Amino acid sequence: MAEILFYHLTRSPLEVTLPELLAKTRVRGWKALVRGGVAARLDWLDRRLWLACADTDFPAHGLSGGAHDADQPVLLTGDAANSNTADILFAVDQAEVSAEEATKFTRVCVVFDGNDEAALNHARSQWKTLTEAGLPAKYWSQEDGGWQVKATKN
Repeated sequence: MAEILFYHLTRSPLEVTLPELLAKTRVRGWKALVRGGVAARLDWLDRRLWLACADTDFPAHGLSGGAHDADQPVLLTGDAANSNTADILFAVDQAEVSAEEATKFTRVCVVFDGNDEAALNHARSQWKTLTEAGLPAKYWSQEDGGWQVKATKN
């Protein structure tokens, strides 16, 4: 069964937090799918990932729509296709995740900006949808420079 993790960003923005989460993902040997809602924002995130890390921590990745999508260890996309057969889905910028889809991944991470009311409301809706479907979920919040579990369900 898929594990659902909610990451409430309060101290670090997405472009700082996502590379850290992707590095942990790659250490596990997993492929990642990063789903966003707006193509321009995915382009922006792609540029940030190129600049984010030292060479040793660089999250090798690509934008979907290329000839090598299936080979990408991290694929940034705006659609629902799991073109790189990822183990983990990162839903950012209020990208939607259905309960049925979530079960196809080992882990789903809903990453949202705690300073954005619309993002908070969307994350609450996703929590309700996914946990009511019986999926186990943990809610993590940035506190005092680290992550703390604030809620669990199922």
